[in-house]
Amino acid sequence: MTARIARVAGVSYLLIIVCGIYAEFFVRSALIAPGDAAATLQNIAGSELMFRSAIGSEFIMLICDVIVAMALYVIFAGVHRSVALLMTFFRMVHAAIVGANLLNLFVPLLLLRDGPALAGLAADQREALTMLALQAHSHGYVVGLVFFGVQCLLLGYLILTSTLVPRLLGALMIVAGTGYLVDGFARTMLSNYADHEALFAAVVFGPAFIGALSLAMWLTVKGVKS
Repeated sequence: MTARIARVAGVSYLLIIVCGIYAEFFVRSALIAPGDAAATLQNIAGSELMFRSAIGSEFIMLICDVIVAMALYVIFAGVHRSVALLMTFFRMVHAAIVGANLLNLFVPLLLLRDGPALAGLAADQREALTMLALQAHSHGYVVGLVFFGVQCLLLGYLILTSTLVPRLLGALMIVAGTGYLVDGFARTMLSNYADHEALFAAVVFGPAFIGALSLAMWLTVKGVKS
């Protein structure tokens, strides 16, 4: 039973990775023109279905996040129940923040409509509000990833103190969790974060992606030891 649950967690984790890459790198990166609000809103208007599909992909991510949270608790509760429960809570808080943050992505779609509430807004105002909403969504992700970072640290601890999966995966989770926390606080505390964003992205998200993909693949293919 535990092996089956592990594979469910692995497949769900892989779906999270695939949907996240699609939404961020194939859709939003293609439609959002940094520093050009008019072009961004025009891109969204011309590819509205594509933009909506990214939101739908994040719905799938959130559903899978809940599945992964529950599955990981079942797998690791026998290692340390309190830590496993705390890990589950942090992942669920992350999912709740990401879900609420999706509301920002509906703002550009609403600004494309000509309802009574928007009648007084000029074109440049709609464009500015679009960029503001997209930037708020970006920062909302940072808030969620702080809680996800703590979840990674707890998961790494559980892996290192068990024999269920290779301890190397636990070390990767701890590196990923540390990176998420460092990046989250750096974005919050550094007014010149943009000057160092490329460095943080390379240091944080490279190891995090490797760790998440490795764990997802292992759970999917190998499962866990009894």
